[in-house]
Amino acid sequence: MGSDLHAPLGQNRPPKRRTARRLSAVAVLGSIGVIAVVGLSIYAMRNDPQLERIASSEPPSSTAIAPKTPADDAVSPENANPNGMPRSNPNSGATIEQNRMADGSVVTKYTPRARDGNGPVLINAQRIGQDPRFAAEPNTSLLEDTEYGKLPILGEDGSRPMDQYARPWSGARGTRIAIVVGGLGLSQTGTQRAIQQLPSGVTLGLAASGNSLQRWMQEARRAGHEILIQVPFEPYDYPANDPGPGTLLVKDPAAKNLERLHVAMGEITNYTGIMNYQGGRYLSDVKALEPVLRDMASRGLLFLDDGTSAQSKTEVLAKAMQLPHAFGDLTLDGQLQSDAILKKLDELERIAQRKGTAIGIASAFDESIAAIRKWADEASQRGVEIVGVSTLARESVAP
Repeated sequence: MGSDLHAPLGQNRPPKRRTARRLSAVAVLGSIGVIAVVGLSIYAMRNDPQLERIASSEPPSSTAIAPKTPADDAVSPENANPNGMPRSNPNSGATIEQNRMADGSVVTKYTPRARDGNGPVLINAQRIGQDPRFAAEPNTSLLEDTEYGKLPILGEDGSRPMDQYARPWSGARGTRIAIVVGGLGLSQTGTQRAIQQLPSGVTLGLAASGNSLQRWMQEARRAGHEILIQVPFEPYDYPANDPGPGTLLVKDPAAKNLERLHVAMGEITNYTGIMNYQGGRYLSDVKALEPVLRDMASRGLLFLDDGTSAQSKTEVLAKAMQLPHAFGDLTLDGQLQSDAILKKLDELERIAQRKGTAIGIASAFDESIAAIRKWADEASQRGVEIVGVSTLARESVAP
């Protein structure tokens, strides 16, 4: 055996007859197996017309074809199924032209295809929230130019400003709390502090009579806040208690109050809805309130009632016209002391644990901002989620 290692392969070796006989037997058995497989294949084809057609079809051309794309499946006749119907990609809007060049290659041209109304319908789901990179920029398709400025409107596809400018949330059905801090724009330092220090989940209410509102809107949106316009409504003790310029009054005709509302709306863009400032008397008067709420509903906005008026007719009217709405459960800073505000926040959390949701209302005072910030950091560790007020208002009209 040692000499075999140094001999040229295949030379000076005696034939091994026994091995050859064994190999011959294996070859015979293999041939029988091949014949059996071929026979079964022919039998299967004769009993399956589809297999017979595939087996008898011409071999594929060796001509180079451009790589297949999803759009090729949309209209190409060679992609027809066995029933003769073309496979269609419902998202395709392309007409495809294929031209064979002199060198044998195929060039595919895609052009937009007009829809005749008989094909599949594309439905755009209503978008919730806005790309953070453009949160300070308005969606021009949701605005109309008026003498009062750019006012929010429903989009042609039914999109609502309330959804466009909403703050997205996790979707979890745990304890959810909306905190709305109003009065922004009245104090420059207080407004800046609120935008910079409050958690981004806190909703900010910009006073319609405030200053530099466009600037504050942009900064608030860039910081991730959802925003509302805070409009003054007539209180019971008006005019002794005057909420300020542009107050909606019960005695005035609907047209005048709508004009005041539109002036307030035109101050900024990118808000999800309207919030009242005071207004106990106005909110309790159905005749005065109805046209104002109806206008908000027609524009795809929400209305937040701060909950301070027990006689408010907001809920009855809002439900009748399918206006997304919400109510404040607690005023958090009735006592302007840090400890008192923290106790109110704890009470708000207990309400939310019982109901599932709760809304707290505060103003942009230093004490309020500091207390909300401290409480929010601790509440998040207890599983409390701070959501934009639109999240809770949307549920008021959910089917």
